[in-house]
Amino acid sequence: MKLAALTALVMVAFAANSVLNRAAVGAGQIGALDFALVRAVAGAALLVLLIRLRHGSLPLLQPRRMLGGLMLTTYLIGFSLAYLAMDAGLGALILFGGVQVTMFAGALALGERPPARRWIGAALALCGLAWLVWPGGAVSLPIWAVGSMGFAALGWGIYSLIGRGSSDPLGDTGAAFVWATVAGFVALLVQSGGSPVNDATWAGLALAATSGAVTSGLGYALWYEVLPRIGASVAGLVQLSVPVIAALGGVIFLAEAPSLRMLGAGALVLGGIAWGLWPQRTSGSSAS
Repeated sequence: MKLAALTALVMVAFAANSVLNRAAVGAGQIGALDFALVRAVAGAALLVLLIRLRHGSLPLLQPRRMLGGLMLTTYLIGFSLAYLAMDAGLGALILFGGVQVTMFAGALALGERPPARRWIGAALALCGLAWLVWPGGAVSLPIWAVGSMGFAALGWGIYSLIGRGSSDPLGDTGAAFVWATVAGFVALLVQSGGSPVNDATWAGLALAATSGAVTSGLGYALWYEVLPRIGASVAGLVQLSVPVIAALGGVIFLAEAPSLRMLGAGALVLGGIAWGLWPQRTSGSSAS
């Protein structure tokens, strides 16, 4: 029960990132890449502080930590760039669909053999997600934006797979955020012509910092705490709950209107996840 509660808390943190991003970037309070950079800086600052209070050192040049930083950077930048030209709903579908594929492929590569029930549950949840986020009317999918979100999905999937071997979740997450901060500064300087964080309001900066320090920094560290204790396919499956929780957060905090489609699609997503996680009875389970 404790593991389930921690996993649920992580999913709420991930969904809160989406709500904070929409409140800041969607409302024009801050630019997309500016949000990603402030998010990385705030996450790195809090995690480094906690690590210094704990044991005072943070080795950055370990191969796993450098790869984790690269994958986190790929996710943050790809995610931010894609949403410059892509509907948020379709972006979520590509992102979480891509993460699902990456995590299940990683599970197979690591020797896991997900049961048929989990594959079926994942398919049902993905259908529910498509129903939830598919926009009405014409659909615009610029190739570069799709590619950016695809790279974001790959980056986050591999970042999560790396976390399955973490023995120091706080240190590994802190190092990844430090590397992401360095790469984010470079990317933003190139994009903005040498002037980072333009036209950001104090409200936008505060939302980005909250996303970075709390729901990203602490949330990702908790994710690395949980990952070694669950399978890769389970980790991929439970993340499909994030768009549903984010939609609920939009209703509560952003005054977005609920709909019957949201309720039906959310039920299908959560039902698919529950079906995929439901323990299978073995042939001997009924014997006494």
